[in-house]
Amino acid sequence: MKRKSHSARRPPARYRQEQETEVPVSGVNVDEANYPFTERFAHAMTRFAGSTAAFITALLCIVAWAVSGPLFGYGENWQLVINTGTTIITFLMVFLIQRTQNKDSLAVHLKLNELVAALEGASNRLVTAEDLSEDELEILRRNYRRLTRDAQTEQDAGRAHSIDEQGPQRSSDEPAVGGHRIA
Repeated sequence: MKRKSHSARRPPARYRQEQETEVPVSGVNVDEANYPFTERFAHAMTRFAGSTAAFITALLCIVAWAVSGPLFGYGENWQLVINTGTTIITFLMVFLIQRTQNKDSLAVHLKLNELVAALEGASNRLVTAEDLSEDELEILRRNYRRLTRDAQTEQDAGRAHSIDEQGPQRSSDEPAVGGHRIA
């Protein structure tokens, strides 16, 4: 696996301007105090929601609710308390989980983008593949399946392949991917 030299690698124009800003890097102390309050709060809630303390708190709430049943005669209001509480918490957790998923997905994409950009022979056109439409992604998937079939019939099993290799031409009804024709 060859690594591109940093001097030979020039990012696309749309990324050059963004590189001028300071980018937090893993291992560097990032001052979270500069983040907006909502970002810090959501991050703290995400950490807490996945902790043992959150599980124990939820468990204790359920036990307290169940134990209080006889005191309230297992009435409708007693049931309404737990139903309302769990509904509100579930509603809020959906957004918290989605936020965490979006952030994790973006981080994974950035890490993969760095790997694609750093490897010699890799197609830099795939760096922003997550922005393609479903139809464009399906075209790429078919092309990678073709590359897999081609690799299986080759004598040199260790030869690297890229989506940029020329292959059978697409039919005219298939859209171009990202403004470029893909073989």
